[in-house]
Amino acid sequence: MNDTALPPCALTIAGSDSGGGAGIQADLKTFAAHRVHGLSAIAALTAQHTRAVTAVHVPDVAFLRAQIDACFDDFTIGAVKLGMLANAEVILAVAEALEHHKPKHVVLDPVMVSTSGARLLEPGALDALRTRLLPMATLVTPNLPEAELLIGERIEDVDAMHGAIDALHALGTKAVLLKGGHLPVDAAREEVVDLFADGDGVQAMTHARLEIDAHGTGCTLASAVAANLCLGRDLRDASIAATDYVHAALLRGYRPGRGDVLVLDHFGAAPHG
Repeated sequence: MNDTALPPCALTIAGSDSGGGAGIQADLKTFAAHRVHGLSAIAALTAQHTRAVTAVHVPDVAFLRAQIDACFDDFTIGAVKLGMLANAEVILAVAEALEHHKPKHVVLDPVMVSTSGARLLEPGALDALRTRLLPMATLVTPNLPEAELLIGERIEDVDAMHGAIDALHALGTKAVLLKGGHLPVDAAREEVVDLFADGDGVQAMTHARLEIDAHGTGCTLASAVAANLCLGRDLRDASIAATDYVHAALLRGYRPGRGDVLVLDHFGAAPHG
């Protein structure tokens, strides 16, 4: 079969969420909603639901590498999305695999803490994340607590977000989509402000603040960027489209469990056309 007849494919290397709201499960739903074929390499398994993460298991890194190699062996991968990579050994294995396969785009969601507060990145892995994956990524998509850990500074308003972007660029990032949902309401007024920054400047993207507690937004955002890159959008347009998609999926969010946390309606928010 000629490669031009093959569908666009995106690979997620991340953790599995047994509750179906975040991680690999959210990534694959996002890819499917964008009509992109989803591939997965599971870097961690979590036992979790809408209220908590109750256990984490990290598979052997040789098996993780086997999953990644198998995907690259058979599919033309337009973009790779990185999510939960629990420790330095996993991060180094993923970095080595990506250096070998050289995908066109890498979207890094530096997952460190779950919505319920569970730590998903071992403290000793932070340096490996900074030095090996940040410079490799096409785009990094931290929320404010994650960005604070990466740069070692507090981010309390939009002005500080601009300073954080400069600090992230100094660490070697090529482009940043800094998510502002954790800003206090009085700092962000009635809107959530996200900042996209590449070598051509900074662009603010705003959406109405929704008074809901949601699960899987960061995974979905990074996966939506990856999907849009697979579909041929440039990085700025892919980031804008991804933030719009997450907002639409939040508006249609629902509660599948007994907790108050919503999960996103991926297919209700699916782009048309």
